[in-house]
Amino acid sequence: MGATATPAAWRKSSRSCQGNCVEVSLASPLVAVRDSKDPNGPELLISREAWRRFLRRVPERHSEAAN
Repeated sequence: MGATATPAAWRKSSRSCQGNCVEVSLASPLVAVRDSKDPNGPELLISREAWRRFLRRVPERHSEAAN
């Protein structure tokens, strides 16, 4: 479970609050996602295309939940 990115490569959402968030690293061919409270814990690795599809769906799901 070694780190896939340098510490500077991880970024947290500007909308995160109260420590309940994830961090993302785009420093490799894959996108790495981890729990910001556990930086030495496991990382979810996904393809960049899967990440782009996820990001496109977030606004859709958010608006569906608000209705």
